[in-house]
Amino acid sequence: MENTAIQTYGLTRRFGALTAVADVTLSVASGQFFGFLGPNGAGKSTTIKMLTGLLEPSAGSMAILGQPFGAGALELKRQIGVVPEGMALLGRLTAPEYLHFVGRMYGLDRETTRRRTEELLEFMQLANESRKLVTDFSHGMQKKLALAAAVIHGPKVLFLDEPFEGVDAIAAGMLKTMLLGMINRGATIFLTTHVLEIVERLCSHVAIISQGRLVANGSIEELRAGVASTLPGAEQEQRLTLEEIFLSIVGAGGGQEPAQELTWLT
Repeated sequence: MENTAIQTYGLTRRFGALTAVADVTLSVASGQFFGFLGPNGAGKSTTIKMLTGLLEPSAGSMAILGQPFGAGALELKRQIGVVPEGMALLGRLTAPEYLHFVGRMYGLDRETTRRRTEELLEFMQLANESRKLVTDFSHGMQKKLALAAAVIHGPKVLFLDEPFEGVDAIAAGMLKTMLLGMINRGATIFLTTHVLEIVERLCSHVAIISQGRLVANGSIEELRAGVASTLPGAEQEQRLTLEEIFLSIVGAGGGQEPAQELTWLT
């Protein structure tokens, strides 16, 4: 579809007898800030790895920007950015060296790469750390560098796997502003995080995956209305938080048995 940035059909990934992602079909419109949620081990990172070419699907297909996406889709890969699980930075380089390497790998000329590297290091508040090796960065600094590398080429689609983990509140606010600016310029962002308040503030649409299967998909308002209608005694005007929606859908709320307690702490 012309206005669809990400499309999957029956996307499945197996590791031996384990099916990590099972028959996931979803669509993300161009210019959408899309939240992809699920508990630990639900299949979020595996899905992102397939959507960015880091893992081959066991079954199903996917399209990025309306074109079939696979291991050989080099031109499409130049139009996406990704902050993967674990970040996978080159620790023996400095931050400027790393961004120069990434920019050139994406096909930027030397002058554009130099200019964008300087702007990104300044924006990420890493300009004063230009002589330090990446391996000596704090986790939060490495996260900011990974995000800088993901956007240096101006991607049309950006995949973010826990981008705010370990980032301080000031930097997180700055990054949110940057991401919203990308959305305003027409980029598409696919975000997975456990911080539901961030998703509720930034994302317009959400999908929820549990045990490898998609269990909810739609705008936050659609999910809110759907969950509220199933809760006993819920008022029509009741405004559920995304946390309440998530817990109700995944199964940790809505009449489930109380969580087990630790006897020595009660």
